[in-house]
Amino acid sequence: MEPRQELTGAQMVMEAFLREGVDTIFGLPGGANLPLYDALPQYHPRIKHYLVKHEQCAAHAADAYARVTGKAGVCFGTSGPGATNLVTGIANAWMDSIPLVCVTGQVISALIGRDGFQEADIQGITIPITKHSELVRDVNEIPRALQEAFYIATTGRPGPVLVDIPRDVFQQKGQ
Repeated sequence: MEPRQELTGAQMVMEAFLREGVDTIFGLPGGANLPLYDALPQYHPRIKHYLVKHEQCAAHAADAYARVTGKAGVCFGTSGPGATNLVTGIANAWMDSIPLVCVTGQVISALIGRDGFQEADIQGITIPITKHSELVRDVNEIPRALQEAFYIATTGRPGPVLVDIPRDVFQQKGQ
């Protein structure tokens, strides 16, 4: 049996998207989610990315995509204000039962809870307006977290799910 190839956390996110049939992402790069943007070219044209000028647009565009296609809409945001800019679109999806999967970058793991530059507790902020909100601290948990995110977003009463991943976890390698 051949050993599994090591992937970065960002590549794991993109591979999970492929497994879930994601073909479109809306987002805006920032310091904490740049590893996702570094991985994107490897997955083009299978996954298209639409660059927005504000994260709120990413959440609303993902919402519209979900309404039109019947699939979960996907959006990216970076840490701090980038993540909090998604909140209005997430709340709208919550109120209208629209399946969204929002992936946000977070400050590096060592700074979480230490009031680091552009740190915001987006997991806590979105608890009232998501079906599920999770901070992933282990690179090897990314595939499970995203599989669950899509399942939760699209089953029962559909709705938004947020998966927050620290920048260093996007950069780590795992299987």
